Amino acid sequence: MRRSIGETWRPFLIASILAFVGARETQAQTFGVELHNTVMPASGGMAGVSIARPQDVLSGINANPSALTQFKGTQFSFSGAWVEPTMNLTQTGAIPPVGGSIIDPFSAKSTAQGSAVANIGVSQDFTELGLPVTFGVAFVTTSGIAADFRHVPASNGSNAGLLMFSLPVSLGVELTDRLSVGASTAMGIGVLDGPFVGVGGMTLDYALRATLGANYRINDCNTIGGYYQTKQSHTFDNAFQLELGPLQSTSDVSMDLPQNLGVGIANQALLEGRLLLGADFVYKLWDEADLFRTIYDNQFVVQLGSQYSVGKYRLRAGYAWAENPLDPTPGNNIGGIVQPGDLRAVRYTQGLFAAANPHRISGGIGMVDFLPGIDMDLMAGGMFENTEQLGDFTTVSLASYWIGGGLTWRFGRGGCNRDSAPNHWCSN
Repeated sequence: MRRSIGETWRPFLIASILAFVGARETQAQTFGVELHNTVMPASGGMAGVSIARPQDVLSGINANPSALTQFKGTQFSFSGAWVEPTMNLTQTGAIPPVGGSIIDPFSAKSTAQGSAVANIGVSQDFTELGLPVTFGVAFVTTSGIAADFRHVPASNGSNAGLLMFSLPVSLGVELTDRLSVGASTAMGIGVLDGPFVGVGGMTLDYALRATLGANYRINDCNTIGGYYQTKQSHTFDNAFQLELGPLQSTSDVSMDLPQNLGVGIANQALLEGRLLLGADFVYKLWDEADLFRTIYDNQFVVQLGSQYSVGKYRLRAGYAWAENPLDPTPGNNIGGIVQPGDLRAVRYTQGLFAAANPHRISGGIGMVDFLPGIDMDLMAGGMFENTEQLGDFTTVSLASYWIGGGLTWRFGRGGCNRDSAPNHWCSN
């Protein structure tokens, strides 16, 4: 049967999308292509630890919504961060035609600029009305992706970007003095720009994601929490358009962020309650996420964080270990599309998604009442360089660092430091 131009070229276009959509995110401090509070103003200094005892209201809204009950009064937070990645790619074998010409062997560094990350949120508890409820809403940067190899002729002008934002609306309910539950619904906003000039243009899509969580205070010094997060499924309609003379073909791009399972524990029994220790364990179900299921295996992440209180100061440090998610035996069918160019093209795709770096560290400092009723948090971190050899032809090297900070305004009962600080379960 004779195939149309669209049927012939669609696999090549999809392969291009897969290769470049995640190129920037994988250079940053992500787990796969997700941040998990690693650039939030306080949690960022603790490697993103925030499931059981979040230290900033943004982390409570964005991760385990049941932990919102730890924040009293009205709290408003704004934060920003800069993420600077370094990605070097070496391709020693030619890739089949994409966008009209072959990607020839090349070795180069991506010239895409770093990413500016902004987060803003507010919470309000309603205990003064007799309701054991805390409400929160935020605008969160999920990812800022860009890859640019246009300075390399052999790359066929490869250039792409993906921006993803989230608008979570969260609610925490205090069922007893020790047990809280919560739920959130987030509107995900995705902007995709195609990898090759003349092949596609910027496309916008929206998708919903839900989170259910619980938090239990075991005793005065120990808290445990957990959550389940659904997929976030995007379909970028007609994201890519190919014109060959008078003929034209368009293709949709489907992409899921994965289901996530998270469990966290926090302890504040040491040094008369001045030392807070926390650990988060996250399991990411990449095998069930459209587009990523061929590239990644399911992934296990461990985040460890500490915070030491000295008067009005909070000194923070963290370490995160992430399992290498790259599938060692990838197939040639990605999202229902049979990838052209056999294993060489698949490995090339994996190389640009190669967030395989296992080790990340972070540190930070917070100041309570930096100004009356205003807290300030600063954080920085780095992802150690890692080199991956994928098949016989693709080698990728990744590393990154990030720095950021934020301010939190506290009003009402939240204006009282002792009532508002979520780490004062143990008496000092």
